[in-house]
Amino acid sequence: MPATDLERQIAAIALLDEPIRRGLYLYVAERRSEVGRDEAARALRISRALAAFHLDKLVQQGLLDASYRRLTARRGPGAGRPAKLYHRSARQLDLTLPERRYELAGRVLARALTAMRPAARGALERAARAEGRRLGADARHRTAVKAGTDRLFTNTLAVLAECGYEPARVNGEVRLRNCPFDALANECRPLVCGMNLALLRGVLAAAGTRGTRAELRPPEAGSCCVVLKPPKR
Repeated sequence: MPATDLERQIAAIALLDEPIRRGLYLYVAERRSEVGRDEAARALRISRALAAFHLDKLVQQGLLDASYRRLTARRGPGAGRPAKLYHRSARQLDLTLPERRYELAGRVLARALTAMRPAARGALERAARAEGRRLGADARHRTAVKAGTDRLFTNTLAVLAECGYEPARVNGEVRLRNCPFDALANECRPLVCGMNLALLRGVLAAAGTRGTRAELRPPEAGSCCVVLKPPKR
């Protein structure tokens, strides 16, 4: 009998009960770049073979993804095989016991707001901006009173990372590699993306990141629809 989704999620989370495996997962999840077996082994002070065993178990359960890449510029004979690297997977685990379906409720609410007149959507965006200001104030409070714009922006990105956006600096702008509202956005994109844009603009306003703009852009699969554009220097 095939395992249910709930059973698969329980199995994935149960995998983290083993202390070394849990430590490896947390280490990889906290890194901004791919992690090799040697690096992971050094971080947890275990053997490379043991690190490889547990990392591959995490890949089998979908908690990590693996890729292969050379870590040096050497090519041709003698360059060695590409290294196996690990990063957190895009798999989403939502486990509640007894089961709760908040995402289902979110879809129903999003559909209802989409069907209502523009005033209701305006209220949603105002509420999102207010919540964004609360998050932005958190970023500002982490910074010294006379801190510069760079420090304010760094703390703002840290707050967005905690919210699941996975910000990354690319070619002078910040791309948000993960959409925390992905399932809802796929159902009601104009509504949810408008809410998201209002929220992020609220964050920037309250954080004091002068000159940084939040703009909509067609997203890649799973990524956020908003990019952050710091002022040009």
